[in-house]
Amino acid sequence: MKAPPRIDNSIQTSTQLMVLLLQLLLLLRLSAAPTAAGDAQTNLLNLGCSQYNATKPALFPAVLNATFSDLYSQLNSSSSPLFATSDRPSGPVYSLFLCRDYLSPPDCLLCLSSAVSSLRKCGLANGARAVLDGCFLRYETAPFSDQTTLPGNTAVCGNRTSASAAAAAAAEGLMSDLAEAVPRIGGYFAAAERGGGAAVYGIAQCARTVSESGCAGCLAVALGNVKGCPPAAEGRAVDAGCFMRYSDADFFGGYKTVDLSTFLHSGGSSHKGAIIGGAVGGFGGLLLLCLLVFLWIRSSRKSEKARRGDILGATELQGPVNFHYKDLKSATKNFSEENKLGEGGFGDVYKGVLETGKVVAVKKMAIAQTSRAKADFQSEVKLISNVHHRNLVRLLGCSSKGPDLLLVYEYMANRSLDRFLYGEQRGTLNWKQRFDIIVGMARGLAYLHHEFHVCVIHRDIKSSNILLDDDFQPKVADFGLARLMPSDQSHLSTKFAGTLGYTAPEYAIHGQLSEKVDTYSYGVVVLEIITGRKTNDMRLEPETQYLLEWAWRLYENGDSMKLIDESLNLEECNPEELKRVIQIALLCTQSTVAARPTMSEVVVSLLTRAEPVMHPTRPTFIDATSRVHASSSTSTGSSSMSNATVSITQFSAR
Repeated sequence: MKAPPRIDNSIQTSTQLMVLLLQLLLLLRLSAAPTAAGDAQTNLLNLGCSQYNATKPALFPAVLNATFSDLYSQLNSSSSPLFATSDRPSGPVYSLFLCRDYLSPPDCLLCLSSAVSSLRKCGLANGARAVLDGCFLRYETAPFSDQTTLPGNTAVCGNRTSASAAAAAAAEGLMSDLAEAVPRIGGYFAAAERGGGAAVYGIAQCARTVSESGCAGCLAVALGNVKGCPPAAEGRAVDAGCFMRYSDADFFGGYKTVDLSTFLHSGGSSHKGAIIGGAVGGFGGLLLLCLLVFLWIRSSRKSEKARRGDILGATELQGPVNFHYKDLKSATKNFSEENKLGEGGFGDVYKGVLETGKVVAVKKMAIAQTSRAKADFQSEVKLISNVHHRNLVRLLGCSSKGPDLLLVYEYMANRSLDRFLYGEQRGTLNWKQRFDIIVGMARGLAYLHHEFHVCVIHRDIKSSNILLDDDFQPKVADFGLARLMPSDQSHLSTKFAGTLGYTAPEYAIHGQLSEKVDTYSYGVVVLEIITGRKTNDMRLEPETQYLLEWAWRLYENGDSMKLIDESLNLEECNPEELKRVIQIALLCTQSTVAARPTMSEVVVSLLTRAEPVMHPTRPTFIDATSRVHASSSTSTGSSSMSNATVSITQFSAR
C-alpha cells in the first residue's frame, strides 16, 4: 500500500457532496432512532490504499459512490442493519462492510460514514480498506469476500498499562478462548468477559463470507499478533477477514456475552463425547459412538451450509423444493376463489397456508402438460430458483407431478404496485416510498441482466408485476418464465411475451429481444409511479390518454412538473430530483435501443443524484388504436401478436 494519491478537484468535489449527502441521510435517520449505550466507535485503526489506480478513472468515482450508497441502503433496511455487500462487475467494484454485533443500527450507520470518509483519502486507488473500532469497510476491483489473512495484518496496542499482572494473563486467556470458539459460533462473533479482581472484556469477529476453517486460521494469526500487547490495558488485532479486541474497560456496553466453554474442545460437547465413549464400551458402544460422530459431522455441515445461505440470500444452488400437489391443493382450499390473489396470461395466483403455518403464493400455470412443456418447466424453474435478490420475488419451490404445474412463491402482503398507484390504495405512497420503489426495481433488473450467471430478460415489466413487501420495498415478480436470451445468438425471438403500452416497439413489432426491452418497460412504470396513473387511460382528455406521449410533450415544453401526481405532498419532494427521475425514465424509453441506458447505469444515475449527462431523444410510439385494443395483460410467454394489428408512428417534436 502506498501513500494516498492526489485527487482531481472535480472528483474531490463530487465525492465531498456524496459524503455530505450520506451524512444528511444519517442525521435524518438518527433523529428518529435511539442510539446504543456506547458510541459508534469510529476510531480509525488501520487504513490501506492500493498502489494501483482504477483502469477507468473517469467512471470510477461514480461507480464507487453508487457502491457506498448501496451499502448504506442495505444497512438502512431492517433485514440487514449490520452487514452489507455490493458487487458491481460492470465497474468493476466489489465491497464488503461489517459492523461489530454490539453496535446499534444507527451507530453502525455512523461508523459507515466515518469509514467512507477515510477511504476517500485513497483517491482513485483500485482497492482500499479501513478498519475502525466499530466496523470494517473494504472495496476492490476483484472479488475478495473469501479472503481471511493478508500481509499487513497487525496489532494495535493501547498506551495504558494494566494495573496487575493478573489482568494481562486474563486478557491473554480470554483472547485464546475467543479464537477457538468464534469459528464455531453462528455469525462468527462473540463478546465475553472475565471477572474477578482483574476484569477484562473481549470480542472476536470474522467476516460472514469466509469459511469456518478460514475464520479459525485468521483468528490464529490475530491471536499471535494481539498476544504482543499485554501488559497494555487494551489491544486489537486487525486483518482482512477477522478482528480481535480486549480491554480492561467495558467497551460493548451491556451487549449480551457468550459462555465460551460450550464451544471449546476442553469443555462442552467434546467433553461429554469423551464421557459417553468411555461409558458404553464394547462393540455396541463403538457403533453408538460412530453414530454420534456421524450425526455431529452432518449437523456441522448443515450449520455451515445454513450460514452460507444466510449470507448469500440462498440455501444451496440446487433445484427447487418439490411440493406435493395435494399439499398445495389443501393449502389453497382447493384453489378456491376466496384464496385467489390475481389472474394473468401465464396463470392464476392463490394464497396458500402450508401445514407449517407459512403463507405462500401458489401460481397455477396455464400450460398444456406436454412432455416438452414439462422438460422446459423443470429446466427453467431450476434456474430461477437459484435467483436470490432482495428486489426479486423468491421462488420457493414447485410441483410438476399433479394435474397442473404449480409454482410456489414467497407471499407479499401488500400485493402489487398498481393498487397503490391507481387502484383501491391510490394516493397512499409518499415520494420517498416511490423513489425507493424506483431504485429497488432498477436493482432487481440490473441483477437479472448483469449479475446473475445467465442474462435473464423479464419481457413483461409492468406495475402489476411489481410486488411490495411489508415495508413497501419492491420485488419484481414473474421473471424467468419466458425463454432466456441465448448468449451466443442474435437477439431475435418470434414469440411475443409482454403487455402493449409497456412493451418496447422493436420487440412488439419485430420480435427483436434484448435486455433493453426491460429498460423501456421500466421507464414506462417509472412514469406511472410519478404520475399515479395508467400508461393508457381512456377516461382522460385525449391529449393525456397515452402517458408516454403526454410525458414527452411536457418534457419538450419544459413543463415536466405537470406530470406529478396530485396526491403527492410537494413540500416533501425535491423538484430537481423529480425532474431528474423523469429524465431518466425518458432516457429508458428512447426509440434508439443503443441509446437507452443499461439497468446498472440507471441504478448509478439514481443513487449518485447527479443530473444525467445525456438528454433523451423522441420515443417511438405504438399506434394508439392498436395499443388500446391490446391493453389487457398478456403475461410472459402466453400470447401471440397474430390477433393485433400494430403500426409504428413517430411522435413529432414541437
